[in-house]
Amino acid sequence: MLTNKDINARLPELLAPAGSPDALDAAIDARADAVYFGLSAFNARMNAKNFDDGLLEDTFKKCAAYGVKAYVTLNTLVLDREAENFIRTAEKAWRLGASGIIIADLGLAAALKKYIPDIELHASTQLSGHGTEEAERLASLGFSRMVLARETPLRDIRTFTENSPIEAEVFVHGALCVSHSGQCLFSAVVGGRSGNRGECAQPCRLPYCGRYPLSLRDLCLAEHIPELIDANVASLKIEGRMKSPEYVRAVTAVYRKLLDERRSATRDEMKYLSEIFSRGGFTDGYFTERINGKMLGVRSESDKKNTRGLAPSPKITRKMPIEIAVRLSCGKPSEMTITDGVKTVTVTGDAPEKAINAPLTRENVLKSVSKLGGTPFEAAKADISIEGEVMLPVSKLNELRRKAADAFLGSCKREIADFDIKIPSKSGTQRQTRTARFTSAEQITEKAEKYFDIRFLPAENFAEGANGVIIPPVVFDHEKDDVKELISRAAKSGAKYALVGNLGHISISTDAGLIPVGDHRLNIFNRLTEAELEKKGLEANILSPELTLAQ
Repeated sequence: MLTNKDINARLPELLAPAGSPDALDAAIDARADAVYFGLSAFNARMNAKNFDDGLLEDTFKKCAAYGVKAYVTLNTLVLDREAENFIRTAEKAWRLGASGIIIADLGLAAALKKYIPDIELHASTQLSGHGTEEAERLASLGFSRMVLARETPLRDIRTFTENSPIEAEVFVHGALCVSHSGQCLFSAVVGGRSGNRGECAQPCRLPYCGRYPLSLRDLCLAEHIPELIDANVASLKIEGRMKSPEYVRAVTAVYRKLLDERRSATRDEMKYLSEIFSRGGFTDGYFTERINGKMLGVRSESDKKNTRGLAPSPKITRKMPIEIAVRLSCGKPSEMTITDGVKTVTVTGDAPEKAINAPLTRENVLKSVSKLGGTPFEAAKADISIEGEVMLPVSKLNELRRKAADAFLGSCKREIADFDIKIPSKSGTQRQTRTARFTSAEQITEKAEKYFDIRFLPAENFAEGANGVIIPPVVFDHEKDDVKELISRAAKSGAKYALVGNLGHISISTDAGLIPVGDHRLNIFNRLTEAELEKKGLEANILSPELTLAQ
């Protein structure tokens, strides 16, 4: 894992979406440093084409051949009955060569680290990560990277990279949700399709009373590339696993150019990006903290027409330069070496014989061993050494070339020790606690005070009658001191409990001497997550409202 100091002198990784095999090719051809894609289950874009089990090994090999990292998204919430299948799915992806797993379920993340200690975990934006304290707790769970909430402003991105023990991944382009990352229940409530389970129906994009009050323009930070480089962000992420290969290629190519040239987009480049895909323009409102109605936008017929005009995306056209060396000597095994400056492989083949009338020439050998058309490589340099007058059939030279290329492509597979999966079951009788949240002290009647064990009020409205304080669900680093002061004041006024809706806010409550209670915003979907949060100090938890009674 790169530390923030390590990346100080280098460009951020450019991370592109791959919602289909064709989109993967488009991202690779546009020179993305990394791609992310989902499998047939447990990913937040279940309606994308995704990658089935039969494609995985070849996909990882293809990415490795082009020097592209491949991150697998397993970023939905998981039911108890699905936990074992989830763990085995992650195990398979890691064993076949995934560069990392993007995950949103804390309990399953802890289980993966227990069973596969070297697995690389990235905290999905669905975890609502937006501060350094959450990063510290994620690091203790074994995460190496956090995908910051798309709402995080530049000043807090800077604070994060200066203080976080793990890497920062930042969205720079693509769709925005009207709700804070990972906190939307709209689709689940109105249509039974959970965004937290990868099935969002996007009701926020629909008109209401003849207007579009919830539809945000797409994010675009192309004009802020130097600031992001200067902020030492580890990875810049393009959203779009539901987008076409043409979109992926075009957008990735623009950001590749901006990163390589370490500059902001020009006016013409911004116009080009908007013609690729736009909802009446772009927004950088969260990043710049200019949050207003200008962030709203809808997809017009003109926008759609521009997108349809994109040229079809071809297959991968780029080749990776390699150096080859061939050694031929009478009676000794033929030898071929391939290197890209980082990785080197050497293979041997049949021994040449003494030539009778038509000895091999350097040109003959070079012609055979340079035929790399069916591979991702091209010979940038060749060193052919022939001792004496020897002969070797062209078929044997071709066989040597194929053997060397196959060895260089190699296998991404990892060895993983066998393990048995044990999902904990609750034992004994749990103490039931009656809790309620109120907005003002006037709502807490004498009857309510007697009935509810814990009565929560917002920190700014805390008053007599309440014994619990609600920590705001989003507390950016620049707001932390003010929120801590409010919570401390509530504690001095009689609060005993704090309602915590984010992993990073546990310490805010405990530092004030309060007992943390997990809010429904923690999206607790299974016993593993509940148990993990209890280890983190939560005395009680409110389960996800998306669970049925039986679940």
